[in-house]
Amino acid sequence: MKVLIIGAGTGGLALAHLLKQAGVCMAVYERDLAPNTDSGGYRVGISPAGSRALKACIPGELYDLYVATCARSPRYFNMLTEQLGEVLSFDVDDAGPNALDDERNVIRKTLRRVLLRGLEDDVFFGKALQGYSNNADGSVTASFQDGSLATGDVLVGADGTSSAVRRQRLPEARLEDTGIVSLGGKIPMTVETKALLSDKMFKGMSLIMAPMGFGAIIHSLEFADSRSDPGVADRWPDFVEAFDEDSIGWGIWGARQNCPRDPAGLSGEQLRELGLELARDWHPHLRALIRMTEPSTIRDIKVRTSVPLTPWASSNVTLLGDAVHTMTPGRGAGANTALRDAALLGRMLVEADQGRKPLVEAIHAYEVEMLRYSTEAVQESKKQMDAGDLAHRPVVGRLQLAVMRGVMRIINAMPALKRRAFRQMMRVRGEN
Repeated sequence: MKVLIIGAGTGGLALAHLLKQAGVCMAVYERDLAPNTDSGGYRVGISPAGSRALKACIPGELYDLYVATCARSPRYFNMLTEQLGEVLSFDVDDAGPNALDDERNVIRKTLRRVLLRGLEDDVFFGKALQGYSNNADGSVTASFQDGSLATGDVLVGADGTSSAVRRQRLPEARLEDTGIVSLGGKIPMTVETKALLSDKMFKGMSLIMAPMGFGAIIHSLEFADSRSDPGVADRWPDFVEAFDEDSIGWGIWGARQNCPRDPAGLSGEQLRELGLELARDWHPHLRALIRMTEPSTIRDIKVRTSVPLTPWASSNVTLLGDAVHTMTPGRGAGANTALRDAALLGRMLVEADQGRKPLVEAIHAYEVEMLRYSTEAVQESKKQMDAGDLAHRPVVGRLQLAVMRGVMRIINAMPALKRRAFRQMMRVRGEN
């Protein structure tokens, strides 16, 4: 069996590693022109379930490298007011034994570099998919915009939100605009910038809940331990320079109708001014973080979500990750769900390759399970970022915010309720 994987993102590369280790013939085709084309320097949060799925896909040595390139794990998950008052704070040490043993923060471009290791001869760049065709012998042929072709027994669309595979395989699949606009940036971690964060904010990840449905996230990334570890330099000398500088990242979002202007198309300087305008009544430290951010690091994001699909007739063409279930960042579940897809689909394809299950039956088993858990993740993620929610209305939204904060403060004062709330938060990210 030969598997064609379209897209060298997190899910596609994890799947490629699993198949390669099992002796399944595969090749990855990526539209970027070179491995370092993806210059995104922003974090991706990998949950414990995401880390376990990744560990099931890649060689042990590579998993060690992944762990070494991650920032220190967060100890706290904080819910704060826009004045930095604590509403709810989860301390990982109180959440149960090893509750977040493998919670990771990693820079997206670094993770891609890690996952490309060992696949140098299997990933082909500059291959933008034009379309695919099904052949009389049951195989499938991918056609690329450069005129080249590739034929295999299975084609997997791992080509992200704008998936060319999805457009052909599931033309009925739709994305919808949530009405939420978002912007964010990062600043180097210095004595001055670190002083803007409380101890819990510095050691954890913090979500800001503000009036009119506006929200923000603050996280600090420290790589100092790995960067200075001689063991890391000895094992992976070519990765020492790949470590990102320690930084503080921030993001802010809200309903488009409540923003003074749409961030789409604005320059970095204009985005910074918009961020300051949105946070004009917030704590001075939050405004200082935005003000001190170099405009070139600030990006805007149009928050979209997939419309959940009904089951379809399975074939030897399937999808994983954002190609089939784009979700908002409201629950931090996107990359983790893609890794879960890769581990599950990989197992099913190995079973088919070994003759233990017919190919289409194996893919069907994957698609049924993937639709089950991804639909829940999409819906839960949208709840956090939907411009139609009452939270974005002036009067009702303030009342809803006050009630929500009151409930969270009660939970914060009751350890049993707090543990239950923590489990619910992690369940959407793949935890049982």
